[in-house]
Amino acid sequence: MLHAVVMAGGSGTRFWPKSRRSRPKQLLRLFGDRTMLQQTVDRIAPLVPADRVLVVTGADQAVASSAQLPGVPARNIVAEPCPRDTAACVGLAAALIARTDPDATLVVLAADHVVQPAEAFRKTVRVAASIVEDDPTCFVTMGVRPTRAETGYGYIEAGDMLETRDGIGVRRVIQFREKPDRPTAEQFVAQGGFSWNSGVFVWKAQAILDALRNHRPGLAAAIDRVAAAAGTPEAEEVLNLEYPRMERIPIDKAVMEKAENVVVLDVGYEWSDVGDWRSLAALMPVDPHNNVTEGPVRLIETRDSVVISDDGRLIAAIGVEDLVVIQSGGATLIAKRDQLDRLKMLVEGLGQDGFGEYT
Repeated sequence: MLHAVVMAGGSGTRFWPKSRRSRPKQLLRLFGDRTMLQQTVDRIAPLVPADRVLVVTGADQAVASSAQLPGVPARNIVAEPCPRDTAACVGLAAALIARTDPDATLVVLAADHVVQPAEAFRKTVRVAASIVEDDPTCFVTMGVRPTRAETGYGYIEAGDMLETRDGIGVRRVIQFREKPDRPTAEQFVAQGGFSWNSGVFVWKAQAILDALRNHRPGLAAAIDRVAAAAGTPEAEEVLNLEYPRMERIPIDKAVMEKAENVVVLDVGYEWSDVGDWRSLAALMPVDPHNNVTEGPVRLIETRDSVVISDDGRLIAAIGVEDLVVIQSGGATLIAKRDQLDRLKMLVEGLGQDGFGEYT
C-alpha cells in the first residue's frame, strides 16, 4: 500500500516575525486558506487516506500539528526530541510503517512547499509508485525544470530518457549536485539535463531501510532500536535516549548520492519551496508598482516591496523601494529584500539580546 511521510520540522526563522519556534512555516496560512501542512495532506489525500499519513515534526510543534490534522491518528504524529535532518526522519518513519506493512511504498513530502496543480502532482506520484512496484529496489525522485539560475536549490543531473510513463519522462540520475554558486547555476541551466531537487521521493520502506543499513549502519541501528520500542511503555524513553545520538545528515547525502538505482521524473507541475518572504511574494498578486501587500497598508511612491500587517495595525510607507516590512505577533521586521538571507542570524540572536519571547 502507498503511505505518505510528511516531514514537518522547522525552526520558524525564515518567515519571522509571523513564524516562531512553536509556529514554523508549515503551520501558517501563507498561501491559500489552509496552512501549508494542511495543504500538503490535502494534496495527497485522494491517493493516501489519513490513517496512512505519518507526520514527523518537532516536539514543540507536535500538538499544533495534530490539531491541524484531526483526521490523522494521534499515533501517526511522531515528535522528534531534537532536529537530526532528513535521514533520521525518513528512516524512522520507514521503520515504523514497515512494522505493520512490510511491503509499504512511501511517498516522502515536505510540509511547506507549494505545488500546483495538485492533480498533476498526484499523477506523478502514481507513476513513481508504479515504477517502484515494478522494481522494489528503485528510488524515485522528482525533478523540477529550472526557470532561472537559482542558487538556493540543489540540482539533479540526469542522463538519457529511460522511458515515458503516462506522458512523464523517466531518466536515470547521474548525480546530485549541492546548492551551486551563481556561475555554476547558470552553467546548469544553459547546459540542460539538470533539474531542481524538489525533495519529493518515492520508494519501498524496506529499500530505504536496507540502504541506510548499507551506507549508514550506525544510524540504521539506532532507528531500529527506536522502532522496536514503539508502542511499549519504554517508547518515549528510548526515543529521547537514541535520537540525540543519531547522525545528523540529509537523506540525499546518506543514501541518494550513493545509491545506484535512482531515477528522476520530469514533473509537469509548478513547485516552490517558499524559502522566505521573497519567494512567497513571487506567488502573490502585485500592485502596479510591484508591491505585495496584505492587511491595512497605505503606500505612496513605494516600489518592489513586501508590506504585510498581520496584527491589524496600519503600516504606511512613503518613497521606499526593495523593502520587506512585516508586522506580526508584537514584532516588526524591516529589511532590504537582498538582506533576507541574514534573517536566521537575526532571529537566533534575539534570545542573547533579551528578546527571547519573540523567537
